[in-house]
Amino acid sequence: MADRAESRADLKKRLVAAAADLLVAEGRDAVTTRAVSTAAGVHPPTIYRLFGDMDGLLAATAADGFTRYLKQKSSRAPSADPVDDLRAGWDMHIEFGLGNPAHYLLMYGRPQPGGESDAAKEAQHLLREILERVARAGRLTIPVERAAQMVHGAGMGVTFALLALEPEERDLGVSTQTREAVIAAVTTTAADTDDNDLPPAPDSAREARRRVLALRSILDDIPATYTRGERMLLEELLDRAGLDPAEG
Repeated sequence: MADRAESRADLKKRLVAAAADLLVAEGRDAVTTRAVSTAAGVHPPTIYRLFGDMDGLLAATAADGFTRYLKQKSSRAPSADPVDDLRAGWDMHIEFGLGNPAHYLLMYGRPQPGGESDAAKEAQHLLREILERVARAGRLTIPVERAAQMVHGAGMGVTFALLALEPEERDLGVSTQTREAVIAAVTTTAADTDDNDLPPAPDSAREARRRVLALRSILDDIPATYTRGERMLLEELLDRAGLDPAEG
């Protein structure tokens, strides 16, 4: 076991790779100090020296899973339709979870406030970017943050529900129908065009919120004609106007 000549970074990569291989091959219970150190060819105390404890190693392994997920997710170029990109992102999330169940459980199975890795935060950022594009297209009907939580939460729920079944029992139509239900809840097919200049009807609160959210999404593109205080007030007013009073 030669864990002295190797750099700290290389050792960490080797231990994470060993833990990931065990996770995929034998499941979470197989990822023990002894098994990982043996597979990586290092002394067991090396794990504690580099990661603090096994939870630290598992967190690093989960981050590695997110990195793999991000490579897959960011490899797809944006299309002309951000709602189609939202669909594709959903399908990719489900596909990754079903194809990498051990990593997925480690990545999403133990959520805790402030415990997200940088890769997890980047995954959330990519989702929000798509939703920002939906808003800019005038098709988002609820605030970006709420839409992101709905899409992410529903996607996780479907993935875990499917993972609880044997592969031959999984009905992927559940994913498709849930995806479309969520998209229908946060978007509309209407968009601002040259032929859509009429103001919304008095009872079309959803349409009014859609337009408010479209305006909110392009504030950064508006020349700086406001003071900082005026800009903050405008943002707050638009954020409040974009919420459904019945939902809070």
